[in-house]
Amino acid sequence: MIDVREVSRLRTLLQELDFDVSPTESVDQLTAPEELKASCAAAQAGAVMNLDVKRRAEHRAQGLPENKIGMGVASEVGLAARVSPSRGSRMLGFARALVDEMPYTMAALRSGLLSEWRATILVRETAYLDLADRQAIDAELCRDPAALHGIGDKKLEARAKALAYELDPHAVVARVGKAEKDRRVTSRPAPDCMASVTALLPVTKGVGVIAALRRAADLHTAEGDGRSRDQIMADVLFERVTGCAAVDGPPITVNLVLSDSALMGKTNGAAHVQDYGPIPAEIARQLIATAAGRDTELALRRLYARPSTGALVAMESVARTFPKALALLIQLRDQTCRTPFCDAPIRHIDHVEPHARGGPTTGKNGQGLCEPCNYAKQAPGWHSESTSSGGSRHSVIVTTPTGHRHTSLAPPMSVRSLTLTTSSASQVETHLRELVAA
Repeated sequence: MIDVREVSRLRTLLQELDFDVSPTESVDQLTAPEELKASCAAAQAGAVMNLDVKRRAEHRAQGLPENKIGMGVASEVGLAARVSPSRGSRMLGFARALVDEMPYTMAALRSGLLSEWRATILVRETAYLDLADRQAIDAELCRDPAALHGIGDKKLEARAKALAYELDPHAVVARVGKAEKDRRVTSRPAPDCMASVTALLPVTKGVGVIAALRRAADLHTAEGDGRSRDQIMADVLFERVTGCAAVDGPPITVNLVLSDSALMGKTNGAAHVQDYGPIPAEIARQLIATAAGRDTELALRRLYARPSTGALVAMESVARTFPKALALLIQLRDQTCRTPFCDAPIRHIDHVEPHARGGPTTGKNGQGLCEPCNYAKQAPGWHSESTSSGGSRHSVIVTTPTGHRHTSLAPPMSVRSLTLTTSSASQVETHLRELVAA
């Protein structure tokens, strides 16, 4: 039996590995760590499952209702593994399947003969089956893991799906019906100030959307449109969703944080678009100029930060819920969920110290959280504390039930992003007055 200190020593040995070796030894150096990664994944699964079992036992001993048993475990796993709570939840489900239901897959992973990703494929493609059928597929495919050598990921997935359909075709049909309930639209930042908007739809609707966009593109192309087919499809999608022409821009609020000096072209740096992230100041100026030239409604809101630290000036309220202006300030300050390693969009403006315990409704005691993280911090044994002081960036210490502490620091608002002016008027207002006087 070894403890975690032995694992740490192994990590040190890997750092001292000599790479000035023969090509044959280099290949072995590639294979051995890959097998070690699989064994580590199996060890992590065992640790995750043990934590889950012990934490659930604690919750039952505390008399928590059944729907609260296990609350916060996924977030605790995510913090320990330094990944998002969503990824922590997947690690938890992966561990439960391997430890409790798929012994052959677990053994192949532990031995290094099956990679973590290939084990994930088998767990995912059998998740909707009953225990007997899942274990039958586990034995069929992984009793002899050497038989999987040379089989690609797609073929492995296809084998698992085929076996699942043979064992329980009704479960496959039910899975399709359940999947339709998970339809959604998501957006993620893409390189070069672009955004990737993804729609997860039932196959007929998804194919229908693409077919409609292609028909529209073909009509425009036949009329001699100078845009490419892909550009037309993207513009048509925007127009049909927003109801306005692609050249006009959306008649909606887009919160863009930009310093007054950067707005006037006197400095460069980064601007920040809420729900997207940083963009170059020059691109931000182009967006503003384009909107102004098309008579799109614009609004200028002054938000000031301390030049020495980049911390936004605090606001406070006597209300239990955060007023709109204060909530917006916190959203602009935090940008994404404040739980360490979680970059999900903010859904709740939360009291760091709960209001029920006397926590004030202030910028210092407020933080932006996604919905799962807000619920996780309410589990027994969790504690959050704001440690911000003076003009420092907003800081929250998150303590899990095991006593492990994790620091959440608000992203910096540099002097180039938000500036504090010495006069009552901002540089923008002063410049506008000069233009009017001229």
